[in-house]
Amino acid sequence: MRTLSVACVLLVLLAACADGGDALQQIQSRGELKVISRNSPTTFFTDRDGPTGFEYALAEMLAQELGVELELDSAFTLQGIFESLRRGEADLAAAGLTLTDERAMQFPYSASYYKLEPQIVYVAGTRRPRSIAKMLGMSIVVLANSSHAEFLRGLQQTDYPQLEWREIASADTMELLEMLDTGEAELAIIDSNEFSAQQSLYPRLKLAFKLGVEQDMVWYFPPGADNTRLQAFIEEFFARLAEDGTLAQLREYHFGHTRGFSRISSHTFTRKMRSTLPTYQKLIKQVAQEYQLDWRLLAAIAYQESHWDPLATSPTGVRGMMMLTLPTAKETGVTDRLNPTQSLRGGARYLKNLKRRLAKGIQDPDRTWFALAAYNIGLGHLEDARIITQRQGGDPNRWQDVIERLPLLQKSSHYKNTRYGYARGVEAATYVQNIRHYQNILNWQDISDNKPLPPVQVDDYLPNMLRDSNLSAL
Repeated sequence: MRTLSVACVLLVLLAACADGGDALQQIQSRGELKVISRNSPTTFFTDRDGPTGFEYALAEMLAQELGVELELDSAFTLQGIFESLRRGEADLAAAGLTLTDERAMQFPYSASYYKLEPQIVYVAGTRRPRSIAKMLGMSIVVLANSSHAEFLRGLQQTDYPQLEWREIASADTMELLEMLDTGEAELAIIDSNEFSAQQSLYPRLKLAFKLGVEQDMVWYFPPGADNTRLQAFIEEFFARLAEDGTLAQLREYHFGHTRGFSRISSHTFTRKMRSTLPTYQKLIKQVAQEYQLDWRLLAAIAYQESHWDPLATSPTGVRGMMMLTLPTAKETGVTDRLNPTQSLRGGARYLKNLKRRLAKGIQDPDRTWFALAAYNIGLGHLEDARIITQRQGGDPNRWQDVIERLPLLQKSSHYKNTRYGYARGVEAATYVQNIRHYQNILNWQDISDNKPLPPVQVDDYLPNMLRDSNLSAL
């Protein structure tokens, strides 16, 4: 028996040597970090500039620290994520996963880098439970293989044997929100960050009560592998990001959806128009003339992006008056994003490029609104919205029809059937309408001889679906 055990150990050691050492050595040897995640607004998705999301941002930063390339794949169920780890297809799972006893017994895990609080969500105007006991007899849904399902099993085995619920085989909490919104369920358990990220799309859904137990968010590693040094590296990595404030900035950016999108304040715009715009108005007019754009449109975009601040910088590195990413800057020949002239030219050039690449059947002024939407959300997601519009009998070349469908890019029942997946469709729609509103104010102020009508309010632009989406939460 002892001889067999020694032989097994030797086989394991030989296998480790053949594979190139421990997990950290293997990653560095092949020059690639393999990560499994899930497609959701709080983890990983693509926008106009490519992959993004809180987990993607962290994984990309880790890959840079390791000096390797990031390869990120996504699974459609939580079970799929853990099966991928079991099969050794990924070096780690970065998917907004919380630490539970069941998971800890099966998978090594990292240090905690965030805390979540599970919440009970219900539909306003229906029965609102205020405790676990009051949930008995109600229709409850949770994600299968989630920490919430594990939590309910614990309650059922201890204090509430009559507690019942349904487990939905998905990695997407929006499936649960959809079920509440359509009346298929009365209650759902959703993590705090997930619910805050999507509540604006489901204004009827409200917080019933908090479960009151904070859970640690961690990364998980494949079982059976030597992850010791990789775990230590990541622990130090998280500690450093927490100490220098990077983690807090990333959380605010990704979970708060703060990219400057808030309900329009005409008062603030008017004040900035008088105090800040005069400094840059001549330059904006010059660049607009170079690119044959209405200077008021270019000024409105610059205000929406940065409030005419040439030194503006986001937590994820988008910079300048037109808030250009590095890829967009390179594409448009911008070498200094903080130079207002370069930034304005880069933004104008990018908008013109997008406008030129749109389908020929789209006519102005709708063509401009489509280009603005693509400036914000990317051409791929815009095309997904046009396809949804066509499927539903709308005109994919008409802005008023497409803006009604942009919010559907945030609903899993729709984006799962698109090429590019989840996107912040409500924000893209609001982005365009904000710019139209600002441009209208500038028209009204600038051409007094024509005596145009007073500027309309943003609600006059927004279709019913968007007005009902609680835009103040964005």
